[in-house]
Amino acid sequence: MRKWLSFTSPLIITFILLSFGFEPKEVKVPETLKVTQPTEVLFPKNKTVNSSILLAPPFLGSSYIGFKEALAFKESQGNYFTTNTLGYLGKYQFGIGTLQLMGVYNATRFLNDPVLQERAFHTNIARNKWILRRDIARFVGKRIGGVEITELGMLAAAHLAGAGNVKKYLRSWGAFDVSDSYGTTIAEYMKKFSGYDISHVSPKRNPKV
Repeated sequence: MRKWLSFTSPLIITFILLSFGFEPKEVKVPETLKVTQPTEVLFPKNKTVNSSILLAPPFLGSSYIGFKEALAFKESQGNYFTTNTLGYLGKYQFGIGTLQLMGVYNATRFLNDPVLQERAFHTNIARNKWILRRDIARFVGKRIGGVEITELGMLAAAHLAGAGNVKKYLRSWGAFDVSDSYGTTIAEYMKKFSGYDISHVSPKRNPKV
C-alpha cells in the first residue's frame, strides 16, 4: 500500500496542478529598485531649478586651472566651439589678430582643436606677462578705485582689452578705462580675477604656439 502511494503521489500532484492551471505570478519590482532617468534624478518633475546653479562656473580653487576655467566661463561659458557676434573664437574668445601674433593663422582649425586653444591661452598669458612685466613690478599691491592690483587681475584684463590698454589704465590710475563691446571694463576684470596664482607661468617675448 505504501509503495502504491509513493508511486502515485507525484501523478496526483501533477494532475491537480494541471486541473487548476499553473501560471507564474508577476513579480512586482519594489519602487526603491526601479531605475529612474538621470534627468529626473537631477531635476525632479514639478520642481523649480535655479538657473544660476546650471550656469555657475566650476570652482577649482585659486590655481592656474581655476583661473583659466573661471575666465573661460566668463568669456564663453567654457565652449570651445563657439564664435561670438564679433567673430571672437573658442573657449577663451580670441581675436584673429592676437592668434596671428602667436603663429596661428587657420581659424577653422583653431576653433575645432581644443588642445590648440589651451596652448594658445597659455602662450598668450606668457606674452602678456612679458609686455606688462614693468607694470607688474610697479603696481602689484597698490589700489586703484578701491581695488587691489594683482598680477592675475592685470593679465585677465589684458586678455579682455589688450596689454596696451591695461598699461594706460594703470598709469592713469584708473582714469583711462575701456570696455569690450558687451560693456565689461578693465576695472571689472581687475577685481574679478584678482585671487588666483599663476606664478609658474614665465614671461616670454614674442612666444609662438
